[in-house]
Amino acid sequence: MYYLTKDLFFPPVSHANRDGILAIGGDLLPERLQLAYRSGIFPWFNEGEPIIWWSPNLRMVLFLDELIVSKSMRNIFNRNIFKVTFNQNFRDVISNCQQVKRDGQTETWITNEMIEAYCKLHELGIAKSVEVWQNNQLVGGLYGIDLGHIFCGESMFSLVSNASKVAFIELVGQLKIENYSLLDCQVYNGHLESLGCREIERAVFMEILNGNKG
Repeated sequence: MYYLTKDLFFPPVSHANRDGILAIGGDLLPERLQLAYRSGIFPWFNEGEPIIWWSPNLRMVLFLDELIVSKSMRNIFNRNIFKVTFNQNFRDVISNCQQVKRDGQTETWITNEMIEAYCKLHELGIAKSVEVWQNNQLVGGLYGIDLGHIFCGESMFSLVSNASKVAFIELVGQLKIENYSLLDCQVYNGHLESLGCREIERAVFMEILNGNKG
């Protein structure tokens, strides 16, 4: 286990423990966050805990051609129920991701410190959002880190049924147009699996991250 100081440094991801924890401490300054994501690392911790940096052995990802769009979702798109925008309300999206409770969730890992840190990354053009609107109201969305060939999804929310799925599917479509390698979803989630995401070995993820599409 590595304990970070003010020095801008991360150990190799192969040093992560069996749970995927690589290091503790440091800060959430833009420079460190950018280095983390470029190195296959992300922060994940609860309020009151030190910053915990992760690089799990199994990485949940979506290869863009493997996206599953159900018949019911195709029907929703055909009915034009929602309007989708990109990077129009980043702070509102991340704030909703913090506040909207999910089944079985008792607390959020998106602290106020995290919100401010990622809003700074948004101002730098690195953190991006997808917004889903219904009747001019924000009803869903997601945000993440854009590495140029990989989009690292962080969180998504829905205030009405299927709004986050719409954000996810629209994002994948845009990433395909721009020839991205994959969408990083970090850790296993059954909902993501239903959309076509699957786990790959960390070593494979790192090869893609470092520019080898295989």
